[in-house]
Order: sequence, then C-alpha cells, then structure tokens
Amino acid sequence: MLRGEVIDDPTALAALEPHWWRLWASSRTATPFQCPAWLLAWWEAFAPGELATIAVWRDEDLAGLAPLYRERAISGSRLLPVGISLSDYLDILCLPGIEMAVAGTIADVVAKIEWSQWILPDLPADAAGLAISHPAMEASEAVNHAACPVLSIAGDDRLAGCVPSRRRRQLRRAYRAACGCGRVSVWPAQNDPRLFLDHLVRLHGARWAGYGDGVLNGPNVEEFHRHALPPLAAHGLVRCWLIAIDDQVIGAYYGFHHRQRAYAYLGGFDPDYAEVSPGAILIGHAITEALREGASEFDFLRGREAYKYSWGAVDQWTKHRIWTRGSIP
Repeated sequence: MLRGEVIDDPTALAALEPHWWRLWASSRTATPFQCPAWLLAWWEAFAPGELATIAVWRDEDLAGLAPLYRERAISGSRLLPVGISLSDYLDILCLPGIEMAVAGTIADVVAKIEWSQWILPDLPADAAGLAISHPAMEASEAVNHAACPVLSIAGDDRLAGCVPSRRRRQLRRAYRAACGCGRVSVWPAQNDPRLFLDHLVRLHGARWAGYGDGVLNGPNVEEFHRHALPPLAAHGLVRCWLIAIDDQVIGAYYGFHHRQRAYAYLGGFDPDYAEVSPGAILIGHAITEALREGASEFDFLRGREAYKYSWGAVDQWTKHRIWTRGSIP
C-alpha cells in the first residue's frame, strides 16, 4: 500500500533529507540535480512560490517524491518543479520496480490540489514522470525540450577511443602553449568549496563580462551554489578542477559524477589567457578523470554550443510535458 501527502512547509521538506537520500540512491533515473543537496539549496535560495511537494510512502519508507511548488498568477496557478531553470534534468524519484504505482499515487494527490497547469520540463527520455496519467488531467504530447550533447567515452588517457583526432591535436597544442607561459598545474578543488567558488565566480564573470555576465550573475544564484556545493562534495558528487600557470589561477571547471556518467556543468577562464585555451584543457582533464573513474558517458548538458560537438558529443533530447485540468468521465 502506498500513501501520498502534500508537503507545503520548508521545514518538513528539509526533515525528509535522510529518507530523500535513500530514495535518490535507489531511483533508476536519478541524477545529481534531483538529490536533496541540490534541491534543498535551490529552495532556500529562491523559494519562488508555494511549496507543494508530493511525498509517497510505503510503510515507513519514502517510495516516491515529486518536488513541486505552486506559482500563482491572475490567469491561474501553475505547478512547477523545484530546481527549474538551474537544473539540466528534472524528474520524479521512485523506488525501482514500482514506478507506475508511485506515478499513479503522485497523480492522485496532485489531482486533489489547486492548479490549472502542471509543467514538467527537462525530463530525460526515460523519465519516470513521463508515465504520469490521471482521468482528471489532460496531458500534452511529450515534446523535445532541450538538447544535451553527450560524448560516449572509452579508452585511456590519450582519449583516442572517443575524442576526434582534430580536437586531440588542438588539446596538445593548447597544453604546449600554456607550458610556454610558465609552470602549468591542474588540481581538484572540491575539498575547499568556498575557495573554489571564489575562483569560479571571478573567472566566470571575467569570461562573460559584457556578454550578459554569465549565469552566476543572477539574483541569489551564487548563494545557491555556496549552499549546494559543500553537501554535494560531502556525498562525492562534484568534480571541481582548477588550472594555474605559475601561481595564477586561470580556469575553473565545475562538474558532477554519478554512477557511470560525468556532467560538465559550468566553467570560467581568464580571458587574458584565452589563446592557451584553459577551458579546453580542463575539459580534456575532466574527461580523462571520468574515464579513470569508470564513466561511460560525458554529458555536456543542455545547450548546443559548437565547442561541445568538437569533442564528438551527440545530441540527446530532454522532454517537456504539460498537464491541464480535465473532467472525470
């Protein structure tokens, strides 16, 4: 037997954390963007509406979770996923083997609360959320939402088994050029989240100065990452790399690793060193390290920037679905 409840109190949502981590670790379609470290920090930083998260219980175990909130407007209220905009993948969490039952329970609870539109964007192609249906709700077709270029990786640290030869030559030239400027060092920085984010904010801002100033410039975005990164690091999910020439840090890479998949989330570099391609050196290093950790895919996440395809990545599309109020037959 499954029972569902609406969680509308942030304190109650935070109290779910230990149950949430266990569910997340078991869920077949979970990504780092659905873990409590990420989504609790998102809600703390933004809280753009009324919390309306659906928890599904089987006895004392959390069997499913749909982190949602309600956004009210004159035209009606919308249900949206906690984590929207900054998360490249979103989905409900379900214990394996009972995904359909969990989706049905979530739909039953959602159908009883007030809303006019329920929107789920950024759903992976195999998302558990795509199975949601209910006679009181009319679902749109699942349509392509965003392209996430993904590189299948294999081989050794020479990257010959996965990265095109042209890109590998460019990478070798970039590294030689960097060495021509001084002593090059690349090191992991996730054990000092504050220092890493200081460098990332500075370098990302420098990279995008005059071009919208980058994604870290939005209200509360930096605060969100400063809350999220320490628990993400404590659970072994983040991969943060810095590159320096002599004592000058010139590039930062912010990514994740979960199961057999690495994710390249954000980066920044000093534009004064653009000719030595510190961003490319860091991506090459991140792919090499992902291989060493047993990853089979390197996900560049959403966005069709040309540099991603130069590494050999191929588009994988997320889905978007909207439910509206129907009538019970």
